[in-house]
Amino acid sequence: MTECVALTKDMLKNPIRIQVDDESLDFARAKQLADEEAKKVTADPMLLAWYNAKTGDFSPPVTCCGEDRPTWLIYAESRGGTICIDINEEEFVFVYRPFD
Repeated sequence: MTECVALTKDMLKNPIRIQVDDESLDFARAKQLADEEAKKVTADPMLLAWYNAKTGDFSPPVTCCGEDRPTWLIYAESRGGTICIDINEEEFVFVYRPFD
């Protein structure tokens, strides 16, 4: 089986970049910040995918791999995910679909 592609910043389409200077930043707080930022773009954003570089976890847990991008990112973009929130240079990434 081919190894999945690692995320790089050039894979993200028009990301909204947020820098948080807090070493204790965890997933829950990062998601809260991303949700707030996404709501500035659309009234009712739908979270389609996320990535946590600290743990290597991502959702959805798609098992097949893309050749040029991580599968969770391919999944989100293929389902209308156009709002990308990048926190601390790919430490946490959240992809939303406008749903209004």
